[in-house]
Amino acid sequence: MHAPAPTVPPPPARPRPIRARRWRRAAGVLALLVACATNPITGKSGMVLLPIEQDTPLGAAAFQEVLATEKVITSGPDAALVKRVMDRLVVAAKDVDPGFEWEVVLIDNPGTANAFCLPGGKMAVYTGILPITQNEAGLAVVMGHEIGHALARHGAQRVSQAMITQGAAEALSAAKPDWGGYIQTGLVGINLLVSMPFGRSQELDADHTGLILMARAGYDPREATRFWGRMAAMTGGDGGPEFLSTHPSHQTRIQQMEALMPQALELQERAQAGS
Repeated sequence: MHAPAPTVPPPPARPRPIRARRWRRAAGVLALLVACATNPITGKSGMVLLPIEQDTPLGAAAFQEVLATEKVITSGPDAALVKRVMDRLVVAAKDVDPGFEWEVVLIDNPGTANAFCLPGGKMAVYTGILPITQNEAGLAVVMGHEIGHALARHGAQRVSQAMITQGAAEALSAAKPDWGGYIQTGLVGINLLVSMPFGRSQELDADHTGLILMARAGYDPREATRFWGRMAAMTGGDGGPEFLSTHPSHQTRIQQMEALMPQALELQERAQAGS
């Protein structure tokens, strides 16, 4: 019987470089902060670094900055129309509302065909969009879309993406100062391959949400395809290759809405039957 071989102690572990320990600690903090925001209507998820409790105060602060520089219409038929559509859409979203403080204003700016909804539910509609929406259902298309952005927390997702991209670029620049040219080239690639498709994906997600909300509110969802048809006619087509745009083409949006139309029409029928 042979005697057991002597145990050779393992060599002492090499200490981790301070930089590696910092990276590991930063990664741990990031892992604690990262969460997924899920659109409660479409089920689509996206990464966020900000807790939902920050949406309302951040949006409210930004909203006040906007109002400080714009002329708000507080009375008249257009202001009443905007408020009525908002009220109906908020009721339609009550089962998925995380407790946002919904508010809408009509901004007197005929040259701006736009609307936006900030995190937390603060919305503005510009008078320049009203000739394109043409009617109450058309306005519900636009406002439902903007509410969709807020419910899916798309703003928080974009902020999170920017934080991560910028942080990674700064870290690489500090670690490899001679890589500046490569880093800048990489950022351009990220913009084309990540940021722009990410924006298009969000727009389609908001379109989907808005279509469902307007149908739940009893509006004719077929007005959505008519609205985007008018937008296409106004802009003279799609305005360039889709892969170089942060927004999907009008035709892509219309195709998605047509695919969702049977579900939306059923929801509208239920809403009208219950009213």
